[in-house]
Amino acid sequence: MTSLPGRQVQAFLAPGKGQLTVFASEGRRIIGTVVQEKGIIYTVNMLILTKTAEVFSKPSKRKLYEVLRHFNFHPRILFLHKLVLGIETSCDDTAAAVVDETGNVLGEAIHSQTEVHLKTGGIILPVAQQLHRENIQRIVQEALSASNISPSDLSAIATTVKPGLALSLGVGLSFSLKLVDQFRKPFIPIHHMEAHALTIRLTNKVEFPFLVLLISGGHCLLALVRGVSDFLLLGKSLDIAPGDMLDKTIMQKEKEEGIEKGQILSSAADIAAAVQHTIACHIAKRTHRAILFCKQRDLLCQSNAVLVVSGGVASNLYIRKALEIVTDATQCTLLCPPPRLCTDNGIMIAWNGVERLRAGLGILHNTEGIRYEPKYVVPFIIFMQFAFESQSLDFAFICEVFIDILVILEEGLH
Repeated sequence: MTSLPGRQVQAFLAPGKGQLTVFASEGRRIIGTVVQEKGIIYTVNMLILTKTAEVFSKPSKRKLYEVLRHFNFHPRILFLHKLVLGIETSCDDTAAAVVDETGNVLGEAIHSQTEVHLKTGGIILPVAQQLHRENIQRIVQEALSASNISPSDLSAIATTVKPGLALSLGVGLSFSLKLVDQFRKPFIPIHHMEAHALTIRLTNKVEFPFLVLLISGGHCLLALVRGVSDFLLLGKSLDIAPGDMLDKTIMQKEKEEGIEKGQILSSAADIAAAVQHTIACHIAKRTHRAILFCKQRDLLCQSNAVLVVSGGVASNLYIRKALEIVTDATQCTLLCPPPRLCTDNGIMIAWNGVERLRAGLGILHNTEGIRYEPKYVVPFIIFMQFAFESQSLDFAFICEVFIDILVILEEGLH
């Protein structure tokens, strides 16, 4: 048994293989070790030990618990890395996650509104907003609980602020700013598409620069990623994204066949195959051009360049196969995040926060004047089209939502 009488020891316990090591504050020299119980790691975050530090070379479990209780140690996970809480509410998913700077996902939670919106044939903005409000506190708490940390342990809070549905973005931003103020944490505003683009660096070792293709129901773009916040936009949707196009194909055929609600088109399989093939060919051609453009201007390596494909549509294996043909022909490597990370999630927001935190970019210690930046026009047009075609919404409700949208647009302009 060793003692350090009459001294204050600033210490924490670091996990090792089968043991915990106690470090002193003076030069971080080791003053002793204790064996950890299997499955539990005991830690203390920079606790000032004002009593004599006692270290047992080979303690029994009973002795270990006595020492831990003596210094008010509690079973917890040790976090020596930066921790970021990510919050995502850009559309119809309420999601949160805690990720450390090494890419470990410590906890996550998500609530999908899909079933609710399927009943109305599309996303109704105020409904999505209300569902976010009802679930965001629970989802964030679940992510924190799964991580076994408290908000005070966080290095920063990262939240999607653009682009997306205004009413949905507002819920996430408002909730995040309350946490930031309460726990005095830095705030990192996140661009939703930047988060999708950088997700691959969480799952694979990918260095800058690389080409990224983001394809989803609401977005489609090609960009050269030169750094955490350094993007060269090469192309984007001129009118509608792949998912929007599929919906309009379908709606046109439903009118032609006089399909009633709940019925399936006789040509459903043909439409699906034709749309899938057309989208795959179009995207493959544009991506091929982008690769050649970047290589001709030495923006990408001539060999072993990386093409990252992300977004919900990136889960489509037919489209992936078409892109594999392109990358094979151009000596590139095709990388895609796992399907669950291609759709909206809190993990990608937290990881984007980690990337920015490490690079020292966009970290706000004063959130005064921070605003969300929605994509106004598309949700507005989609809703009004749905509203006037729908027989389930009364005129008063349509007018109410229309006024809400005008208010959002007015606020955005200022």
